[in-house]
Amino acid sequence: MADVVKVFRTWSSPFALRVIWALQLKGVEYETIFEDITNKSPLLLQYNPTYKQVPVLVHNGKPILESLVILEYIEETWKENPLLPEDPYERATTRFWAKFGDDKLVPSVRGVLMTQGKEQEEGIPVVIETLKLIEEQLKGKKFFGGETIGFLDIALGWTANLMCVFEEVTGIKFLDAETFPLLSAWIENFSDVPVIKQNWPPRDKLVLKFQAAREKCLAEAATK
Repeated sequence: MADVVKVFRTWSSPFALRVIWALQLKGVEYETIFEDITNKSPLLLQYNPTYKQVPVLVHNGKPILESLVILEYIEETWKENPLLPEDPYERATTRFWAKFGDDKLVPSVRGVLMTQGKEQEEGIPVVIETLKLIEEQLKGKKFFGGETIGFLDIALGWTANLMCVFEEVTGIKFLDAETFPLLSAWIENFSDVPVIKQNWPPRDKLVLKFQAAREKCLAEAATK
């Protein structure tokens, strides 16, 4: 019996994109179910009653939650085109930096995006220092995974698209080729891979989405 794989996602979620990239890189067939987070389907609530969010991977009726956990499940279930290195130390290091990206980079970038004035100014150096630590992981390599895309490339892949969107929304330059030559080169290499390029959400829609989210957040903060 063939595997039945479904992915619950939204059109813009960078975390759901991780799942799509991994499945396509491994050649796994799947069905996509697009969700409206303002009007969540009964199936999404059934499969993810804890967080009620996407992405959710459903494999033969069993749900797997949280994008990094899903990536590990995909890696363990479908052995084609490995995403994690074979060496145990390198695997652990890859997992560390993937978690670092979610724990440090995501909230620091979101903090700058959704604030203004002094709070925003204080957040910018945090983003820059975090990016510098990540760039060091690219020394001597084309991708974080070496010569081919791997687990950490997928985990940090959102930066290749969304950082420039956030720069447009905020007017703040986070990534430039002079300060971050390795990350800048990686973004070009990563974005040029067909599986990655073909799945980017429309840029104009992303800009409008995050402009609206920023304006709403700032308006709510002003009323407090």
